[in-house]
Amino acid sequence: MSRRSLHILAFLLVAVLSACRKPPPKVVVPEVFRVKFETSQGDFVVEAVRAWAPHGVDRFHELVRIHYFDEGRFFRVLRGFIAQFGVHRDFNVHEKWREFFIVDDPPKQKNLRGTLAFAKSGPNTRATEIFINLADNAVLDGEYFVPFGKIVEGVEVIDKFYSGYGEMRPEGKDIDPGRVEGETNEYLVQRFPKMDYIKRARFVQ
Repeated sequence: MSRRSLHILAFLLVAVLSACRKPPPKVVVPEVFRVKFETSQGDFVVEAVRAWAPHGVDRFHELVRIHYFDEGRFFRVLRGFIAQFGVHRDFNVHEKWREFFIVDDPPKQKNLRGTLAFAKSGPNTRATEIFINLADNAVLDGEYFVPFGKIVEGVEVIDKFYSGYGEMRPEGKDIDPGRVEGETNEYLVQRFPKMDYIKRARFVQ
């Protein structure tokens, strides 16, 4: 068989195999699902509800699927207010994902203790960073922070997160928000050893 014939045969074989491959199945996000967060202070379970914030819940499901939150730090913990996380352990990964904004959801739930919502810096700027309400925060309702889920097991764990580093600069004095975004764990782990973190987050079967 000639070299040309071999090339044609190989091309046809690749074409046949490609045609036989099925496209990856589309991910269908459940209307309600639960995620277990294993943290340095214990475990808690979040129940996400699409009816509350469909765009937010879809993104949350996507981030859990790719294990985005694993080894992430609670880098902004303000006692009696919020605990914020959602910066990827690898700053190269975070740099890409922080630009993948989702459109806003209309508010349907209040920012009560134990609820979770995406952080944002303006309209349609939600991406990966999430905060847990450590108390009832009615002030956040007026600023259109939209809860997408709530802690249904282990809510007492959130009161144990280390808050000694306080607010980030310029209001605070320790944590540089630019370096949190730009260097993530490379900056946080060594400089803030008491900072609590997520060991892993997985769907509850």
